Amino acid sequence: MSRIVFRRVSLPEGIRDVAVDGGMVTAVGVDLESTGSDVIDGDGGALIPGLHDHHIHLHALAAASRSVQCGPPEVTNADDLAAALARASDISGWVRGVGYVETVAGLLDRNTLDRLHARRPVRIQHRSGAVWFLNTAAAEAVGLRTADHPGVERDNSGAPTGRVWRADDWLRERMGHSRPPDLSSVGSELARFGITGVTDATPDLPAASLGALVEAHANGSVPQRLHLLGVPLDATPDLPPTVTVGPFKIVLADSELPDFPTLCEQIRTAHSWGRGVAAHCVSREALILVLAAFDETGRHPDDRIEHGAIIAADTVAELAGRKIPVVTQPGFLTARGDDYLDRLDAAEVADLYRCATLLERGAPLAMSSDAPYGPVDPWTVIAAAATRLAPDGRRVGVDEKVSRQTALDRYLTPLNAPGAASRRVHTGEPADLVLLDAPIEDALRIGAEVVRHTLICGHIVYRREG
Repeated sequence: MSRIVFRRVSLPEGIRDVAVDGGMVTAVGVDLESTGSDVIDGDGGALIPGLHDHHIHLHALAAASRSVQCGPPEVTNADDLAAALARASDISGWVRGVGYVETVAGLLDRNTLDRLHARRPVRIQHRSGAVWFLNTAAAEAVGLRTADHPGVERDNSGAPTGRVWRADDWLRERMGHSRPPDLSSVGSELARFGITGVTDATPDLPAASLGALVEAHANGSVPQRLHLLGVPLDATPDLPPTVTVGPFKIVLADSELPDFPTLCEQIRTAHSWGRGVAAHCVSREALILVLAAFDETGRHPDDRIEHGAIIAADTVAELAGRKIPVVTQPGFLTARGDDYLDRLDAAEVADLYRCATLLERGAPLAMSSDAPYGPVDPWTVIAAAATRLAPDGRRVGVDEKVSRQTALDRYLTPLNAPGAASRRVHTGEPADLVLLDAPIEDALRIGAEVVRHTLICGHIVYRREG
């Protein structure tokens, strides 16, 4: 690993040189010695810590790139959906759709999907990621009628409806897909955006998925540092220092919230293993329930709230008082804010993906993508937090907007401490760095195309051509 000296980069304290050696920032100053070093002229561009996406689903992101888009803006009605499915191709014979929402053709089931496409087995994922819809050919292919998975929904007669809830790995196994998708393109894309660390929030990682994530990191396909929420409580994986185990993911599904004693027992069990809890909370009710459960069970320092999609005003103070981090995704406003405005009442819109009031009250906050369900580009998420613009130009909860610099800072918090103080370029810090083409004020307005170099542990993992 060669020593690198960045010349004339913009830091908060002014134009400086920054030296990197042995995977660490070794010096920050003026006219640093560069003999024997690789010298990169920053030309006044900002040098910032690498961005951390605090909630992402790596394997789902890789799979989504090879799937049919089944929701807005590409698909807005049943005829559009039927046409998209007819055009789809898959060497396995299957059609995999993503991004579906009920405004297209209602809440799909097996029979409805048969009317749209019966020729090949079809599985379509709701844009929330919570449920898959299967047509009859797909249901027969995976043996849905005799399946004993708890996520297989059945009608009053006991026949499967074609809706399968939170069963991604089970479906993959039933389809004969023994290996999760390759992650090389995902790792490259994240590096291009300046992302040097990710928290994979996929719950209940089976051994094959966990092994594939670690292998992808070890072989460089995903060079980013990994923080994993779905590692089973009793697992003892052999992990490199750049892969860490985070709090245990618990999903409070909107379709069926857990009863209070069961939720408390889940939290106590995770705490007894020395793990915090990362609680998936999308609705007001789910958040209130989990806060009550934390009061009952006691807190672990790593407990956190995932999404916080709708947070009532009086709950903001409770989060602030408890200092429970919220990992949120304002990028959803850019992706589907018009849908929220059309379907939700005014009170719910005001409570969507809060940022400003959480920070003002002192609640820890981190930002993330939830990709592939939200936009993966962090610069898009940062812009969404600042503008609150829906796709049609309307604003969603404008009182919750924050500055672009504040939003960036929420991408610079440590992987193991979302919502803590943002990282800075200092001597003795890991050399996870991003060199931009412009000073930070200009870069935040321009977006991802200003990323020039991305370093992880002192290695250049992305170098923009030209």
